[in-house]
Amino acid sequence: TPIGVPKVSFRISGEEDMVRIDTHNRLYRERLLFLGQNMDDEIANQIICIMMYLNGENRSKDIYLYINSPGGAVLAGISVYDMMQFVVPDVHTICVGLAASMGSFILTGGGITKRIALPHARVMIHQPASSFYEGQAGECLMEAEEILKLRDCITSIYARKTGKPLWVVSEDMERDVFMSAREARVYGIIDLVVMDTSPPRPIVSS
Repeated sequence: TPIGVPKVSFRISGEEDMVRIDTHNRLYRERLLFLGQNMDDEIANQIICIMMYLNGENRSKDIYLYINSPGGAVLAGISVYDMMQFVVPDVHTICVGLAASMGSFILTGGGITKRIALPHARVMIHQPASSFYEGQAGECLMEAEEILKLRDCITSIYARKTGKPLWVVSEDMERDVFMSAREARVYGIIDLVVMDTSPPRPIVSS
């Protein structure tokens, strides 16, 4: 059975006694945020609220956003991207596992030189698709026009953030393009692949 969210001890400023808080809350206090699920309005609002709080708390310390997401709602992803550009501290983006669709869009929105992936992470880009309206043909046409506008917006941001020509990004987004961490670095979505540089463990004889 699930054990729930682990809790750790933490001393709140001005208090003498330690309290038990969940690990996510503790890490947020260290300016570490997580996008570890499908992007929707709820998770977008949570990330935005925390970034706004951290921005007001200290504008000189960077924020770190860890991403392991299959993507999700386009407008929710754009709202997180916009907030990342709005706050004063630089936002480091770190891909752990998968950054696909809007996950990769948010990944590329980190501060230049501060976009990172772990060595076995995967990144995927493709054109946005969404559903804003249900019903009559006229509303479907409005939806198609809106999707085209969003596609142009997202494509231009990818091009600006990666340094790729607009036509290259536009063609690539016509299909699902999966990349390894190294391929994502060459493409310009990230700036650095974190390699395992830890020394080998000594062999202990029994």
